[in-house]
Amino acid sequence: MRYFNSEGVSIAYIDVPPHEGQGDPILLIHGFASNHAVNWVNTLWVKTLTRAGYRVVAFDNRGHGQSEKLYDPAAYNSYRMAEDGCRLLDHLGIGKADVMGYSMGARITAHMALIAPERMRSMLLGGLGIHLVEGVGLPLGIADAMEVRSLDELTDPMQRMFRAFAEQTGSDLKALAACIRGSRQVLTPEEVASITLPTLVSVGTKDDVSGSGPELAKLIPNATALDIPGRDHNLAVGDKVHKQGVLDFLAQQPRT
Repeated sequence: MRYFNSEGVSIAYIDVPPHEGQGDPILLIHGFASNHAVNWVNTLWVKTLTRAGYRVVAFDNRGHGQSEKLYDPAAYNSYRMAEDGCRLLDHLGIGKADVMGYSMGARITAHMALIAPERMRSMLLGGLGIHLVEGVGLPLGIADAMEVRSLDELTDPMQRMFRAFAEQTGSDLKALAACIRGSRQVLTPEEVASITLPTLVSVGTKDDVSGSGPELAKLIPNATALDIPGRDHNLAVGDKVHKQGVLDFLAQQPRT
């Protein structure tokens, strides 16, 4: 792991060169309670993308993985988290990159597209559909689930799923509770419609967290929807249909 300072917050990241050649950069932003390894390395995304000729940059969001843990919800505003991605590109001297996020990472990616579209070649939103504009992400009860003493105290299936995942990834539960409470910014349909970047929206057909991918894609001028057949929110991440769809989409984008 490498680290850089994002306006006082220590952010951990990896920078993996392509198997051959120089390679255009792609920035990967992981989901809630995950980290770069669980979301992108273990699912073989990094291997897939570097073999396809891309330079892969991925980081642990603030409050996650090996990045600094913060306990003030205000520190997790989605725009602040998007700025971490922009500053990482600055740190590495990367002017423009494809940016792909999953779940909360997709929400951060969309916010990045509003504040710094000039830094992005394309936008790839995985595990997030119309809930980007309808609703404010994960239910607030997920924060409560991070604060109970034990998983055994929870009966709600979604609360149990995220608490179990957070424990599995060895996450700081107090930091995650602050993250849920602070990253609840919703984008308006007008804001989403103002994003003109080439966009891919990829959602599993059994995903009950993200909302409809095609509905979101209809709001974004240059967006394409990708259905990931038979996959729920967790299993869609590393699915082969997802990977091939992303590679096909990236191959269509103009390169430097």
